[in-house]
Amino acid sequence: MRIVLLGPPGAGKGTQAQVIAGRFGIPAISTGDIFRANVSGQTELGQQAKTYMDAGDLVPDEITVAMVKDRLAEPDAKVGFLLDGFPRTIAQAEQLRDSLSDLGHRIDCVLELVVDEDELVRRLSGRRVVVDGKPVQRDDDRPDTVRHRLEVYREQTAPVAGFYEEAGLLSRIDAIGEVEEVTERAMDACGASQPGQSTAS
Repeated sequence: MRIVLLGPPGAGKGTQAQVIAGRFGIPAISTGDIFRANVSGQTELGQQAKTYMDAGDLVPDEITVAMVKDRLAEPDAKVGFLLDGFPRTIAQAEQLRDSLSDLGHRIDCVLELVVDEDELVRRLSGRRVVVDGKPVQRDDDRPDTVRHRLEVYREQTAPVAGFYEEAGLLSRIDAIGEVEEVTERAMDACGASQPGQSTAS
């Protein structure tokens, strides 16, 4: 099973990625992990990416996609994988499709976790970190900042859902509820449900 997991900040992607991947017996792969592995391992791609990161620039798609392609060619991903945080743009989605085709694979299921914006703001702005023994709200978790992050997501990444919907691969999952409930909806969408069927009301 080869799965792409989409969803805005605060939708629970990190948690669901690990649980769903565990249920299918496939690795959960995040772009953050891939970047860290390449940079710390001082691979050629990692060194190229670090040049952009050190300058505060976005890493170009061709480098990001090449890193992902290398990771998907590793032995543990041959039976399947779950991608969390990639692709972020339609261009990346197209390159992922072509890269998988080169490997003789294709995406089987795309899950989009759907949560009402007010609930996302409540979840994210309610988070706290402990500083000097006291719970403190991070600057990027303030309500106005959270709404900006969600706006950026809608502009840049949400169109990817449309790309996969046109391909008949997208299932929208109601991500409100207990972790286990959301997981079961996702499992149904990738297993029992037909591709493209919407499971959100």
